[in-house]
Amino acid sequence: MSTVILDTITGKSTATTITIGSTPVVSASANSMTIRGEGSNQTSIQQGLAKQWCQFEGDGTVAITDSFNLGSLTDTATGDYNLSYTTNMNNAGYSMTGGGVHDAGSLIFHITVDHDTTAFATASWQMNIMNHNNSQGDAELITSTIHGDLA
Repeated sequence: MSTVILDTITGKSTATTITIGSTPVVSASANSMTIRGEGSNQTSIQQGLAKQWCQFEGDGTVAITDSFNLGSLTDTATGDYNLSYTTNMNNAGYSMTGGGVHDAGSLIFHITVDHDTTAFATASWQMNIMNHNNSQGDAELITSTIHGDLA
């Protein structure tokens, strides 16, 4: 087995593909990079990365456990939170996933997008925390992830 240790790789001026053996594994062009996924399929690195995620305490004093690209978090009412980005999204056409639990899992919450406002904006989004009876509540632990394009 061989080991390659280096600080810099310099390719040809027209090189856009990294190949290992005879398999192209990374391709790049105009602000886009793909990596070989399953079989011969290519996966866009930029599209596949989370652009914002967070975990926070939602009942009592709201406290962020950890986050990425979260500029601020505001508790606007019971089960309502406004999350602002550090770096804005390119448009309002992004995707959100998340959920929450209360009292060590005794009550499971799901996140919905606030239907009373323009929930998805480029600088922030508004979430509602709903329990299984579709009533709003403050969950003990809330997580969310955003996928889409940064500005």
